[in-house]
Amino acid sequence: MSRRLLACLALAATAAGIVGLIQGCSSKPAPVRAPAPAVLPPTPKPEPPVVTQTLPAVMLGIDVLEATRFEAITGKKIGLLTHQAGVNRRGESSIDVLRRSPYSKLVALFSPEHGLNGTVKAGENVADSIDPRSGLPVYSLHGKNRRPTKAQLKNLDALVIDLQDIGVRSYTFSAVMRYAMEACFENGVEVIVLDRPNPLGGLKVDGPPLDPEWMSGVGAFRVPYVHGLTMGELATMAKEAPGVLAVSEKNRQRGKLTVVPMRGWTRAMRWPETGLTWVPTSPNIPSFDAVIGYAMVGLGCQESGWTWGIGKDFAFRGIGFPKKTPDEIIRAMSAYRIPGLSFVKRPGLARDGKMITGVYVEITDWEKWHPTELSFYMHRQAAAWSALNPFAAFTTAEQRSFNIHVGSTAWLAALRREGARVDVGSFLRNWRARAEIYQQASRKYWLYR
Repeated sequence: MSRRLLACLALAATAAGIVGLIQGCSSKPAPVRAPAPAVLPPTPKPEPPVVTQTLPAVMLGIDVLEATRFEAITGKKIGLLTHQAGVNRRGESSIDVLRRSPYSKLVALFSPEHGLNGTVKAGENVADSIDPRSGLPVYSLHGKNRRPTKAQLKNLDALVIDLQDIGVRSYTFSAVMRYAMEACFENGVEVIVLDRPNPLGGLKVDGPPLDPEWMSGVGAFRVPYVHGLTMGELATMAKEAPGVLAVSEKNRQRGKLTVVPMRGWTRAMRWPETGLTWVPTSPNIPSFDAVIGYAMVGLGCQESGWTWGIGKDFAFRGIGFPKKTPDEIIRAMSAYRIPGLSFVKRPGLARDGKMITGVYVEITDWEKWHPTELSFYMHRQAAAWSALNPFAAFTTAEQRSFNIHVGSTAWLAALRREGARVDVGSFLRNWRARAEIYQQASRKYWLYR
């Protein structure tokens, strides 16, 4: 570097120092600029997984929505009512699928009984929260609110409902869908149901219909206990049939419902025929076997003394009664000659970790099997094994609990009056005749054949 250039640089540095000194001595200090606020990057949208396995032939509503380039939600701000079983046929959460849509914006989540992750015990209230994966608010519809509030719906164009049900009236997911539909119709928010299979198929219809005075969160539709409809079909009935929803006729007619149907599902399909993987819908429904059991013995265990399971194992497939051995139970229940069933001894793990032997209910003939029949013989046998008729001693609260699940005022009245002498067969025949009428009437809401 030349001496002349060095001299010029030194002179410039000296001048800069003088200017800095003058500024430092000035009575008006130089303004200090605040640092620019940090700009947080947006939460990245999930990428679709690479498909390496053969996919099931049945496409769920969420699969059809994605295959149609999210047409039903394009241009909309949406909320999503779902749970851990809300997955596509690849097993990917519907939350991630909807967040990936470039044509809409998912802004809120809503959860049913058992919470978004399905781990909360039956009946326990669930608080609002934040979903840690997506950062979205989660509004519980099984806590202080049982239906979306006006404030929660305020910024939504549509509420998407993606819930895997089990086809049984007292399972609360159909009720939470109904309450959500009512709130949306009253607040001008569209309802979009992403349909899923009824795991029991669409042909089995069985059990007592629901008397109107017992409608509740465990019975929000006046249908037989095993109703044979998908969630999309139940929603269609609620929209089209007057008097199903607790809204004004004006709001029912004005309310907008869109059902995204499945592809490849038929009414004759039970869950195993779909090729789909079962995701537990609640802590005690870990498998399709438990779905069957819930329909079969759930009512039988209602306020009767009967228990379901063999210790910790076989949810809703094992049965037990206080102070009765497996042999005594098998002998008593086999005497009723219930079509399509047999009772066998099977080992299970008790609560204290010891192995025990219990009674497992097997289905020997699906076609002859009437899902709820066993439950009513369990009621009769409970009365036979008790010194005093347990149903006659029900408190008011126990009577209500029994009736909102079973749905038939006449059945409990007969049990209380006649105990072990109750004529189960006459009730079964009456309910089956009414179920046939219902099934014919409900065909207008079928989305599948």
